[in-house]
Amino acid sequence: MTANKRHRDFCGRTRREFVWETGCGFGAAALTGMLARDAGAARLAGENPLAPAPPTGIGKAKSVIFLFMYGGPSHIDTFDYKPSMVGMDGKTIEVKTFGRGGHKNQGRIVEPRWKFRQRGECGKWVSDLYPHLGGCVDDIAFLHSMTAESPIHGSAMLMMNSGKLQSGSPAMGSWVNYGLGSVNENLPGFVVMLDETGGPISGAKNWASGYMPASYAGTVFRAEGSPINDLKLPGGVTRPMQRDVLDSLRRLNERHLAQRADNTDLSSRIASYELAFNMQQEAPEAVDLGQESEATRAMYGLDDKETNPFGTRCLLARRMVERGVRFIQVYSGGAHNDDNWDAHGDLIKNHGRLAKATDQPIAALLKDLKQRGLLDETLVVWGGEFGRQPTAEYAVGTGRDHNSYGFTMWMAGGGIKGGVSVGATDEIGSNAVVDPFHVKRLHATVLQQMGLDPNGLSYFFRGLDQKLVGVEHTEPIHQIIA
Repeated sequence: MTANKRHRDFCGRTRREFVWETGCGFGAAALTGMLARDAGAARLAGENPLAPAPPTGIGKAKSVIFLFMYGGPSHIDTFDYKPSMVGMDGKTIEVKTFGRGGHKNQGRIVEPRWKFRQRGECGKWVSDLYPHLGGCVDDIAFLHSMTAESPIHGSAMLMMNSGKLQSGSPAMGSWVNYGLGSVNENLPGFVVMLDETGGPISGAKNWASGYMPASYAGTVFRAEGSPINDLKLPGGVTRPMQRDVLDSLRRLNERHLAQRADNTDLSSRIASYELAFNMQQEAPEAVDLGQESEATRAMYGLDDKETNPFGTRCLLARRMVERGVRFIQVYSGGAHNDDNWDAHGDLIKNHGRLAKATDQPIAALLKDLKQRGLLDETLVVWGGEFGRQPTAEYAVGTGRDHNSYGFTMWMAGGGIKGGVSVGATDEIGSNAVVDPFHVKRLHATVLQQMGLDPNGLSYFFRGLDQKLVGVEHTEPIHQIIA
């Protein structure tokens, strides 16, 4: 047999063609690894960049579920009770605001459109928008004085996801996986599940790995059908053939390592190919909700067309946590206008629909994690890129503009105190006035609870030790840490 003949035994392709086409068949998870260049840390040299690493601190959390309410939910209509606003509807007041409509010095009050009731043993005031979640407040820490640097969706989302207003920096999920690696070799360490209406503004920049190896980027999972693209093998390619390719790559890597101090680039490629190879078997099983009981499916609202989409994603998030996925981000809201929480026009219609779609599933997620003994080691984060103003954006209507001066987020599980509220906005919810917490404080809290030093975790790039929390020392929010 001639050399040329032997080289074309791979389904009529040359070996080079076979490696290329098989790699494409592995899907996005494999392709991301091929772009990795510099691992940036000693533990990555010649190793799987997602190899598990021990935490550096005593954080209690092992996984994070970030429930991202894209568009900016109104804090004063959900969890930030402002009784003094009742009776002020339509009144024009002097107040400095800054949103999509620019800087303004006065505005027309839109008082909260839902009643608030005290819930739980802690007596937390919660809007009627969240009847189910109101039953979980004793497990939740509310942050009522969050602040961000931008009132514009694109830059504010990048800040919330990566700590920077500009694109090009790693997402928080990338930092967690960089610091800890993944305990599951068969699934990505960072999974993103988008709203059924589409992705958010700026798209993949919100879960990109930035200047880190692309192995740390988020992988988008679908709730229906194939979890990700290209899990099925190309025509004529078999799993034994794929294994032969991986073995050949490993032998090539061993020869390179014998000649050089390290070969991070090839090692990262091999790790990504191996992950994609393993995902072909495990990813379909991970999203198979047929394994769940009817009672569990009903608890998450899968039997209701309004709650089914988000409930499905929340249930999948719990299954990901069970399988060791480090960071899962679940989006409510996509595309533009009333497909997300960006209520510039009819606040009642917008928030009423989106709260109905998410309330029961989020409550089910917290209760399900708790009854399975997983809440203590799973950090759940809720919030959007900013909040909304107490005044109307237009001359008529109930719509609110963006508010980055003061808004609410909450955290639960993973060593976080339950039944507490910290920080405060002014009496109409326009500005944080008690313990303002910059977004970086939230990031620092997540890293610490995952057992990582927020001020020590760094990645060397362009001559600097880059950090999620930036160059200045950033403290976690100690008031909510158990």
